[in-house]
Amino acid sequence: MAKILHLEQKLPLPPDNIITGKPLEFRRSFWETTQFIQMGRANSRRFEINRADTYKKGGKDMGQIPPHHLLTGGMDSTIRALFINREDEQKMREIYYFIGLADCMINQVNPLLRTDIIRDMYRKVFKMREDLKIHWHGNISQILLPIDSVFYNEYEYKSLVSGAGTMKELYKTIKNGTDEMFDILSLEYTFYCPSAGRNH
Repeated sequence: MAKILHLEQKLPLPPDNIITGKPLEFRRSFWETTQFIQMGRANSRRFEINRADTYKKGGKDMGQIPPHHLLTGGMDSTIRALFINREDEQKMREIYYFIGLADCMINQVNPLLRTDIIRDMYRKVFKMREDLKIHWHGNISQILLPIDSVFYNEYEYKSLVSGAGTMKELYKTIKNGTDEMFDILSLEYTFYCPSAGRNH
């Protein structure tokens, strides 16, 4: 069973469900979920307006939740680490860089990683994991957060990673890529936090 984050017991009345607005926007959910939900910001805005209007009229049915990504498996650990450090943008970016390095070892193809040089990346990743205290549970085939193709060209990023000719170039490519991804996540998405069965 997934871990549930215990947020504040006394919640403000809608529409004040925002936890943080920057660098990533986290909101309390008003429906039962044990997972973080990642929703496009435009959809979230419309949903929040509808939710506030419904609340003002005394209703409780928020209607259907707009299209979203349910952050399960390795993505759950990623978003929890970002949430815990939500007040420290520099650390959040360092975490996402670490996630990018780990993703490279799991999912990306680069000739350098088929040589003894991979030991350097292993040392770097395992040290960062301990320093940042991040541990994944369950399926870790996807640990980077999803970004819709209209906002980010994942294939171009993968091509740059696979084409890096030195470890220095590889690290720089991943750092630039994860910084760009983080910027997009900040600008284009809202994250709804797990709830413990709230019905208001």
